[in-house]
Amino acid sequence: MAAMAAALRGVGGRFRWWTPAVAGGVRGAAQGAVAGQRDYDLLVIGGGSGGLACAKEAAQLGRKVAVVDYVEPSPRGTRWGLGGTCVNVGCIPKKLMHQAALLGGLIRDAPHYGWEVAQPVPHDWRKMAEAVQNHVKSLNWGHRVQLHDRKVKYFNVKAGFVDEHTVRGVAKGGKEILLSADHIVIATGGRPRYPAHIEGALEYGITSDDIFWLKESPGKTLVVGASYVALECAGFLTGIGLDTTVMMRSIPLRGFDQQMSSLVTEHMASHGTRFLRGCTPSQVRRLPDGQLQVTWEDRTTGKEGTGTFNTVLWAVGRAPDTRSLNLEKAGVDTSPNTQKILVDSREATSVPHIYAIGDVVEGRPELTPTAVMAGRLLAQRLFGGSSDLMDYDKVSSLAGRRLQPGEAESEASSSGVPTTVFTPLEYGCVGLSEEEAVSRHGQERVEVYHAHYKPLEFTVPGRDASQCYVKMVCLREPPQLVLGLHFLGPNAGEVTQGFALGIKCGASYVQVMQTVGIHPTCSEEIVKLRISKRSGLDPTVTGC
Repeated sequence: MAAMAAALRGVGGRFRWWTPAVAGGVRGAAQGAVAGQRDYDLLVIGGGSGGLACAKEAAQLGRKVAVVDYVEPSPRGTRWGLGGTCVNVGCIPKKLMHQAALLGGLIRDAPHYGWEVAQPVPHDWRKMAEAVQNHVKSLNWGHRVQLHDRKVKYFNVKAGFVDEHTVRGVAKGGKEILLSADHIVIATGGRPRYPAHIEGALEYGITSDDIFWLKESPGKTLVVGASYVALECAGFLTGIGLDTTVMMRSIPLRGFDQQMSSLVTEHMASHGTRFLRGCTPSQVRRLPDGQLQVTWEDRTTGKEGTGTFNTVLWAVGRAPDTRSLNLEKAGVDTSPNTQKILVDSREATSVPHIYAIGDVVEGRPELTPTAVMAGRLLAQRLFGGSSDLMDYDKVSSLAGRRLQPGEAESEASSSGVPTTVFTPLEYGCVGLSEEEAVSRHGQERVEVYHAHYKPLEFTVPGRDASQCYVKMVCLREPPQLVLGLHFLGPNAGEVTQGFALGIKCGASYVQVMQTVGIHPTCSEEIVKLRISKRSGLDPTVTGC
C-alpha cells in the first residue's frame, strides 16, 4: 500500500498522473488513505466563491490544502475558468451589464443637466461583452495566483468519490489522479435547469451560463422565468436597447416580498420590458431565416400563442452540480426531492469529515456572501479552534415572540442575510417579507411603516418615481423590533448593506427613527418612516 501511494506521488512527493490501465490502482490508494497516509489536511471540490474562501482560510491556518475544480461546458459549449458561478456567469458579469444599462439611462438624462449629447446613443454589445469577459478572465487568473501564493494545490480535473477519504480526478484528456484528505468540502454549486420536456428547449435555448459570453448581441430575446436571474437579465437587455419579453408562469420573485416584487415588474414594464403573464412555453423551433418560433399556452384563457425571437433564455431554476461526484460511494446523503446535499448546522454531511457549503446544500440561501462566510467559518472550526457557526436565519428564533420579564432586547435580535436584486430599479431587502412576518406572528402583531419617495437625481430629468418605495416590517409591541427592511430604488445594495448591520444587532423601529439621516440621499428615507399601513394615510414623501 505504501509503495502504491509512493508510486502515485512520484519523485519529491508530487502526484503522477494515473491511468485506468493500472489494475487495482484505485483500491490501493483508498486503502492507503484509510491507513492514515492521506495527501492533504483539506480537499475542496469546487473552485467557486465558497470553496476558494474555505481553501484559502485553511491554508492561512497552516494546513496542507488542495482545490479540485472543473467546468463542464454548457449545452451550447460555453466554458470558463476558476472562480465559480459568481465570477464567471453570475454576480460579476451581471452587475457589469446592469451598469451598462444604467449608463444608458444616465446618457438620456444628461441633456437635462446641460450635457450636449446627441440622442439616441447606440450600444455596442461586442465591445461591452469583450470588456466584461476580459475582466472576468483577469479574476480567473487572480484566483490562481492567490492559490499559488497560499501554497494551495490546484487541480483542473473532474472529481468523483472513490471512498469517504479518496477522490478520483479526471482531466480533460482522460488522465486520472487520486487524491486523499482528512477532511473534504463539497462546494460545487449549481447549474441552470433546462425544461427538457419542452420540444426544442435544449437544442435552441441558452441560459445564464451563456448570455454573458455571447460574442454577438442576442437581439430580440424571450426570457422564460420570473426568478431574480430572469428579471435581472431581462432588465439589462431592455436597458441596452434590445426588444425583450419575459414569460412568467405565475408570480415574480417567488420567496421575496410580493408587494415589492410587483413594483419591480411594474417599473420594468413601464420602461419597455414586455410581460407574458400566466403563460407556459410548449415548443421552440428554428425557422428557415434562423429565427426561433416559440409556441406557448395562456393558462388563463387556454389559448395558444406564438412569437418569433432571436434568442430564448431559460431562467427556470437551478440544479445542484453533483451528478459526477459519486456521492453514494462516500455515503453522503442528499435530498430525494432536490438532490441537494443534506448538512447539519456545522455544514457536516452524513459522513462526519465530509462537509458541504454554498448552493449545493439543501435549505441554504443561494448567495455568494453566505457561501464565502460559511467556507471561512468552516475552516476556522476545523483548523483554528473556533466554534462559530454560520447564521443563515432571516431572523432569530427569539425575534418572533413576546419578550418575557427580565429578557434583554438583544436576546431577541434579528439576524437577517441581506441581498439585492439588480433589476433596473434595484430591490434590496434583509429579514422577513411582510407575508412571512404576518404568517409567523399574525396580522395584529405586525406593524409596517412605509413611504413612496422621489430620488433627488430623478427631479431634473423628470424621471418617473412611482415605484420608488421603502417599507419596514416590525413587531407591533414595544420595542418594535425590525423584522424586515425592503428598499426599492437606486443603489439598493449599498443602502441595504448599511442597515443590515443594525438589523442583525437587533435594531428597533424607535432606534432607526432616532438615527440621523444623511441628506440628500435615498437611504435617509428609511430613517424618516412615520406612516404605518394600518393608519391608512398617504405614504407619499413630498421631498425636502
